[in-house]
Amino acid sequence: MSLQLGFLLYPGLTQLDLTGPYEVLSRLPGATVHLVWKEPGVITSDTGLGLVATRGFADCPKLDLLFIPGGGGQIALMQDDQVLDFVAARGGQARWVTSVCTGALVLGAAGLLRGYRAATHWGFMPLLAMFGATPVDERVVIDRTRITAGGVTAGIDFGLRVVAEVAGEELARGIELSLEYDPQPPFGCGHPRKASPELVATVRAQFAERYAVREEQVKRMMARLAARG
Repeated sequence: MSLQLGFLLYPGLTQLDLTGPYEVLSRLPGATVHLVWKEPGVITSDTGLGLVATRGFADCPKLDLLFIPGGGGQIALMQDDQVLDFVAARGGQARWVTSVCTGALVLGAAGLLRGYRAATHWGFMPLLAMFGATPVDERVVIDRTRITAGGVTAGIDFGLRVVAEVAGEELARGIELSLEYDPQPPFGCGHPRKASPELVATVRAQFAERYAVREEQVKRMMARLAARG
């Protein structure tokens, strides 16, 4: 089985949003992973790690799966018609349309989540509803052809769930074991359900400015679409 997987790269993405799923999905038999940006070349993550786009938008093949990672650079994408047009077009053709973290907001902006259940990072979950999606506070959410996941580290869980959907649970189990994916977080506070209210408030405050920027972007986008009729 030949599978064409397209991973969107962009300046300021969170590398683990990308590399976690990449580590898992690159192990799918017959899969070719294309790292796609406007033009091939080096892209710098939000922590300064260099990643190489292997395809430009113009020469990206037809995709079986489209994947969008999150990160601070996602904010700029929300105003980039070239990117949103590419995501909408390729997502409209792909069998699976997927994301991790705030990559879901790019899918929403491209019109690909309306009427679907979806997840994103817990700090930005309410924004999904503004795109006509139903926010679901789960690690990975599968709704028909849409597979979306929570923040950053959820990318490995996401990748394994995608493998199970595409090629069966037995293969996914084997990959999980081969990666020794046996997380044992030292503090057990990786989600608001498990953290103290004080810690949640502190971290949420750290997200406040980015949340406000994203919320304002979405409002402007929806107003512009409404004005167009």
